[in-house]
Formats: sequence, C-alpha cells, structure tokens
Amino acid sequence: MAALPDKEKLLRNFTRCANWEEKYLYIIELGQRLAELNPQDRNPQNTIHGCQSQVWIVMRRNANGIIELQGDSDAAIVKGLMAVVFILYHQMTAQDIVHSR
Repeated sequence: MAALPDKEKLLRNFTRCANWEEKYLYIIELGQRLAELNPQDRNPQNTIHGCQSQVWIVMRRNANGIIELQGDSDAAIVKGLMAVVFILYHQMTAQDIVHSR
C-alpha cells in the first residue's frame, strides 16, 4: 500500500488530470491506498447508514487530541472519496476540523 499524498500534492494531482475520467481513476487509486480496516471495526457502530454501498468509518482521538480516521467501503469511488476526506482532515484536532473551510 502506498501512502496517501498530503493536501498540496492531492490538489496538484487533481489539477493535472486532463478530464473527469482521469479524476475518477485518481479517486479510485486513492481509495486503494487506504490502510486496511480491522475486521472488528466493520460493525454496526461504525456503519454509515443511508448509503447504497457498505461504508464504515472509524474516528479515534489520539493522546495529542488529533483525530485519526480509518474507513472502508465496498464501492471503489466511495472508498476514494473517503481517502480525499481523510487527507483533508489529516493531523487535525476536532476543533481544527470544525473551524476548517
């Protein structure tokens, strides 16, 4: 598994995509880079209800107050979109996330 890019590289890579198809493929690639979710985290408590696909998101706060996000989906695009969100909120506290734009 390759590491996810930082915010700046994510934006740079998106701007290099020539068309929507390339953007979709890049989003799918990002989803493939997500760390595998522990099987025990695939439970009803972590399920995102209302989605057509199965989606699990786990949020934990580490000792420094940083929110750590993990997730998985059975849909490639959804999993890639989760990766984008995780990149955007990487190394942020709950307060940082609330005040982000």
